[in-house]
Amino acid sequence: MSNFLAELIGTFLLILLGDGVVAGVVLKKSKAENSGWVVITLGWGLAVMVGAYTVGHYSGAFLNPALTIGFAVAGKLAWAKVPSLIAGQMVGAFLGAVAVFIHYLPHWKETEDPATKLAVFSTGPAIRNPFANFVSEVIGTFVLVLALLAFGAKGLVFSNGLETFVVGWLIVSIGMSLGGTTGYAINPARDLGPRIAHAILPIPGKGSSDWGYAWIPVLGPIVGGIIAALVYMGLFH
Repeated sequence: MSNFLAELIGTFLLILLGDGVVAGVVLKKSKAENSGWVVITLGWGLAVMVGAYTVGHYSGAFLNPALTIGFAVAGKLAWAKVPSLIAGQMVGAFLGAVAVFIHYLPHWKETEDPATKLAVFSTGPAIRNPFANFVSEVIGTFVLVLALLAFGAKGLVFSNGLETFVVGWLIVSIGMSLGGTTGYAINPARDLGPRIAHAILPIPGKGSSDWGYAWIPVLGPIVGGIIAALVYMGLFH
């Protein structure tokens, strides 16, 4: 399996299950409606775990352009692989969002608030402050990338398959501790691919895709990933 296809499949599963848990919690007449933030953070952690276990042995299961770039900056990934990995991630994220739309098809008409519908697909700030929101995404992604790089530092080796399990819980930890400000995109593909899907899909009663905010969950994670790589190289490598 090519790196492109592996990342497409892994990111598709990530978004199908990740955006899917958000849809279950926020859309009207879902059996999971109002089950809360803990369910969302657990669902996202498990979504990452499923995607990573599925394709990790093919592409490394980066599933995230910020992580991909961070590993390349740290010398853990060949730059030549970066374009195909990111392309697969973006396509997979878009397709995963389309699948969520189809899965919850009757619930869009039952949900009146356009912002709630957008929240299924993309992140948004609890308090809109571009600088603070950008910094939140930088910090969250910094934790993600630094931790993943450090897991392999100094010969640290997990038992077969255990590292992917730990990564899932890392996502849960970031979501519970740092996700309340912006919804913790910490992944440009996770936000941009579904946001494009929201803009294109015939979602009943949808509003704006909030493109004025869209740069924050794209650029913030990339900056956070690069900073994490530089810190890793300076202190851990």
